[in-house]
Amino acid sequence: MVFKGTEKRSARDLVEEIENMGARLTGFTSREQTAYCARVMDRDVPKALDVLADILQNSRFADEQINRERKVILREIEKAGSHSHEVILDHLHATAFQYTPLGRTVLGPARNIQTITKADIQNYISTHYATHRTVICAAGAVQHEDIVEQVKKLFTKLSANPITTSRLVANEPATFTGSEVRIIDDDLPLAQFAVAFNGASWTDPDSIALMVMQHMLGSWNKNAEGKHMGSELSQRVAINEIAESVTAFNTNYKDTGLFGVYAVAKPDCLDDLAYAIMYEITKLSYRVTEADVTRARNQLKSSLLLHINGTSPLAEDIGRQLLTYGRRISLAELFARIDAVDTSTVKRVANRFIFDRDIAIAAMGPIQGLPDYNWFRRRTYWLRY
Repeated sequence: MVFKGTEKRSARDLVEEIENMGARLTGFTSREQTAYCARVMDRDVPKALDVLADILQNSRFADEQINRERKVILREIEKAGSHSHEVILDHLHATAFQYTPLGRTVLGPARNIQTITKADIQNYISTHYATHRTVICAAGAVQHEDIVEQVKKLFTKLSANPITTSRLVANEPATFTGSEVRIIDDDLPLAQFAVAFNGASWTDPDSIALMVMQHMLGSWNKNAEGKHMGSELSQRVAINEIAESVTAFNTNYKDTGLFGVYAVAKPDCLDDLAYAIMYEITKLSYRVTEADVTRARNQLKSSLLLHINGTSPLAEDIGRQLLTYGRRISLAELFARIDAVDTSTVKRVANRFIFDRDIAIAAMGPIQGLPDYNWFRRRTYWLRY
């Protein structure tokens, strides 16, 4: 809605102004953050800041535009079902963090979209878009002092009262619940499931170790990868041909996280695949080689460098770090923390997050062959006599 016109710019004026600059204006929402981004040439940075300040503080939220966007989002909700990977992760969050705000999807239920009003949107902005909850960052051909001066002049209407802006903000930590959700659909050709443990928050000292462990488990795709990968899970899956794809994930939030594996496979491979995944995850608590840790550390550093290759991802990274850590962590510091992770660290962190811990499972498709919850839970530890 903020792109649909302000008090001094109509929706058409906004589009024309952005296009005449050769610029790009976008926005996105995750479970914990919303971002508005402008990508412009260096000479147009002041204009871009003026546009961002205008749409965030002076949007009109006309009723006819709200009704139009309502239909657009309802269509998005319908289409979301076709992105099976996102659907599984939404179900995983819903079961892992049930009865907490983190368990809800970003789009929300259709009934909310159908009933939302201008007053609701304005109330949300006045509550959540406050100075102490907002980061304005820039990357590329910019001067820090110039940006600071322009922001002081332009962003004057955001609420600065921490009491009024904390009324509706979810402050309770998200509680992890060991549980599962299974949606049997025999019309689908492939089964997919995700197994996850309660992970670490952004500021948890062990969050870096979990990132390394994610790369130790690795990822593999039948259409893109060979059979001789560094990850033992990828090797086991590839050589035995028991999956179409396997991906380890590590998602961090303000006060919690999810660490686990997402997999897609044929229905008759689910038993073997589940065994391979649980064996390799639980092995992190018992047997870790220096070679595996070194490989994972190097892969993590490479992926971090590739992720911030460009001004847009760099600006997003700065904004997220300021919101989550309260400061920008330099690459040198980050790499030092990654290099500090060794075999003993991995075992200690695995014992904290994986060993004999509850899990959350989300599965969809022809999943009759997937072992039950107690089978998975029993394999979070090994018995050795």
